[in-house]
Amino acid sequence: MEEEKMNLRLDADVQKLEVERLRKGKNKAEEDLDSLKIDYKKLRLSIRTTGLGKTSEQ
Repeated sequence: MEEEKMNLRLDADVQKLEVERLRKGKNKAEEDLDSLKIDYKKLRLSIRTTGLGKTSEQ
Protein backbone atom coordinates (compact mmCIF):
# COMPACT_ATOMS: atom_id res chain seq x y z
CA MET A 1 0.00 0.00 0.00
CA GLU A 2 2.78 2.44 0.91
CA GLU A 3 4.69 1.57 -2.24
CA GLU A 4 1.59 2.28 -4.32
CA LYS A 5 1.14 5.69 -2.65
CA MET A 6 4.78 6.50 -3.32
CA ASN A 7 4.41 5.53 -6.98
CA LEU A 8 1.30 7.69 -7.29
CA ARG A 9 3.16 10.66 -5.78
CA LEU A 10 6.04 10.13 -8.18
CA ASP A 11 3.62 9.95 -11.11
CA ALA A 12 1.98 13.18 -9.98
CA ASP A 13 5.37 14.88 -9.66
CA VAL A 14 6.36 13.77 -13.15
CA GLN A 15 3.09 15.07 -14.55
CA LYS A 16 3.57 18.43 -12.81
CA LEU A 17 7.06 18.74 -14.28
CA GLU A 18 5.77 17.85 -17.74
CA VAL A 19 2.98 20.43 -17.50
CA GLU A 20 5.47 23.09 -16.40
CA ARG A 21 7.81 22.22 -19.29
CA LEU A 22 4.95 22.44 -21.80
CA ARG A 23 3.76 25.73 -20.31
CA LYS A 24 7.24 27.22 -20.66
CA GLY A 25 7.40 26.00 -24.25
CA LYS A 26 4.03 27.56 -25.01
CA ASN A 27 5.10 30.87 -23.49
CA LYS A 28 8.30 30.84 -25.56
CA ALA A 29 6.33 30.10 -28.73
CA GLU A 30 3.92 32.96 -27.99
CA GLU A 31 6.84 35.34 -27.39
CA ASP A 32 8.44 34.25 -30.66
CA LEU A 33 5.16 34.78 -32.52
CA ASP A 34 4.76 38.27 -31.04
CA SER A 35 8.32 39.11 -32.08
CA LEU A 36 7.68 37.87 -35.61
CA LYS A 37 4.50 39.95 -35.84
CA ILE A 38 6.40 43.07 -34.77
CA ASP A 39 9.20 42.37 -37.27
CA TYR A 40 6.62 41.83 -40.03
CA LYS A 41 4.90 45.14 -39.27
CA LYS A 42 8.25 46.96 -39.32
CA LEU A 43 9.15 45.33 -42.64
CA ARG A 44 5.81 46.26 -44.21
CA LEU A 45 6.24 49.85 -43.02
CA SER A 46 9.75 49.97 -44.48
CA ILE A 47 8.48 48.63 -47.80
CA ARG A 48 5.74 51.26 -47.91
CA THR A 49 8.14 54.03 -46.89
CA THR A 50 10.71 53.17 -49.56
CA GLY A 51 8.10 52.53 -52.23
CA LEU A 52 9.28 49.00 -52.93
CA GLY A 53 5.75 47.69 -52.71
CA LYS A 54 4.59 49.65 -55.76
CA THR A 55 4.42 48.16 -59.21
CA SER A 56 5.71 50.01 -62.28
CA GLU A 57 2.13 50.95 -63.21
CA GLN A 58 1.57 52.86 -59.98
